[in-house]
Order: sequence, then C-alpha cells, then structure tokens
Amino acid sequence: MSKERARRRAEREAEQARQAALRAEREARLARRRERVGRLVALLPGRPVRIASQGGIMARRRRAQNGVAVVLFLIVQVIVWLLWSSWAARFGALVISLLFVPLFLTLVFDRRS
Repeated sequence: MSKERARRRAEREAEQARQAALRAEREARLARRRERVGRLVALLPGRPVRIASQGGIMARRRRAQNGVAVVLFLIVQVIVWLLWSSWAARFGALVISLLFVPLFLTLVFDRRS
C-alpha cells in the first residue's frame, strides 16, 4: 500500500513540476513579448489618441464647413494651376490662398454664433 501511495505522489509531483515548467516558459515568452513591444513603442513618436467622432449638430456643421473650405481651396489651386504656367504665379496663388483661408472662414462661417 505505501509503495502505491509513493508512486502516486511521485506522479503527482512530476505532473506539478511539468505544469510549473510550462507556466514558467509561458510567462517568460509573455515577458519577452512585452519587452519587444515596449521597445517598439518607445521608438515610435507619440501615439495618436483616437477620439470618437462627435455626432452633435454643431460637430456635423463644423465638419461640413471644413469640407467646403477644403474643396474651395483645392478648386482655386487647380484653376490657378491650369490657367498659369508660371511657377511664381502658382506659388504666389498658394501663399495668398493660405493667407485668405482664415479670413474666408471667419467671414463666411462665423463660428462665434
């Protein structure tokens, strides 16, 4: 009877040792992976924070206004590109457009009200 108990205890201890070795190997693998990911994240510039898109009426209106402004800016640039072949004229139109965009946004889309 005691030989049987000793054999079962030895089997139980062997199984526990095997489980402990598997657990240690799994934890070591996870630690290596975390360390690799940490090194990779440290190399990247500040990660952008994703903010859920706002769904209110003001947010939709602002998105529409910004879209209109971008489309108009691009249309002006395409027209200038097609009408003038001079690089100086194209560059001048770009600079003037960039200066007038805030003025346009303020006059047309008065955001204070």
